[in-house]
Amino acid sequence: MNNGKYFRGMLMSLLQFTTRRLVSQAYCGLKASSSKKQKFCLEMARPSSNMADFREAFAKAKHIAIITGAGVSAESGVPTFRGAGGFWRKWQAQELATPEAFARNPSRVWEFYHYRREVMLSKHPNPAHIAIAECERRLSKQGRSVVVITQNIDELHRKAGTKHLLEIHGSLFKTRCTNCGNVAANYKSPICPALAGKGAPEPETEDATIPVEDLPQCEEDGCNGLLRPHVVWFGETLDPDVLTEVEKELDICDLCLVVGTSSVVYPAAMFAPQVSARGVPVAEFNMEATPATNRFRFHFPGPCGTTLPPALARHQTEIIS
Repeated sequence: MNNGKYFRGMLMSLLQFTTRRLVSQAYCGLKASSSKKQKFCLEMARPSSNMADFREAFAKAKHIAIITGAGVSAESGVPTFRGAGGFWRKWQAQELATPEAFARNPSRVWEFYHYRREVMLSKHPNPAHIAIAECERRLSKQGRSVVVITQNIDELHRKAGTKHLLEIHGSLFKTRCTNCGNVAANYKSPICPALAGKGAPEPETEDATIPVEDLPQCEEDGCNGLLRPHVVWFGETLDPDVLTEVEKELDICDLCLVVGTSSVVYPAAMFAPQVSARGVPVAEFNMEATPATNRFRFHFPGPCGTTLPPALARHQTEIIS
């Protein structure tokens, strides 16, 4: 992967999601201790794991933002292709999920995404996804809102029934035409005949070397352009319209949950610290502490499918019609 292009893309996404107020809040406290500006930053005590205190904040909240990452899908058996052992054949995701890789070898990249699509068709939402969707349905009847801002491209939130969903990195089940730009949902299995039976992940598997004209093609009248997955690749910027929606939701939320995310992938890593910096309770649900943990009011370690359902269950003060 070209690290320079990746970081330029990351920087562009950060610039998209910005006013000077947001950026200064998000990075507040991350400078060296010698910085004079640090005294203006919100000092946070070590986060609490007191569920009763969280439930009190939950009962009062009218606009809840839930930011999710790969950890929320891990219990559904979704491979991440990150870290040790995270290979498809002999490549990791960051070697395939780039515009340059697609330009060099669209057949290989489509084999990779075809494999991921086929895997996801057999996966199901776990108790964490279901708890979030059920919470959204229940609170909507009380005039309260829940928005899910996810980094995941697996659509498990959608499968679970979540309606108010912002997929900042796109979806495995959407395509975008490289010619006309049309974006369309696509749940075909296989996505095209030439990919049937292809995409095996074992390292000894040979590339299928499918001709471009046999790869997924645009079905808009008279186009026939090559389709690509509608996901944000390394080195690309996030959709500015989606980021605008994210900013609006974070500005009005009065409770924020960070679920199954490492808090190291930007710009998503700045979302919750920005909320915390204006005094809104933030609760982190993750297997382990992250670089942002000490900036949040709550931290609940453990599998999300275990910790999240009781956190989002009906509170005794809720009136169900």
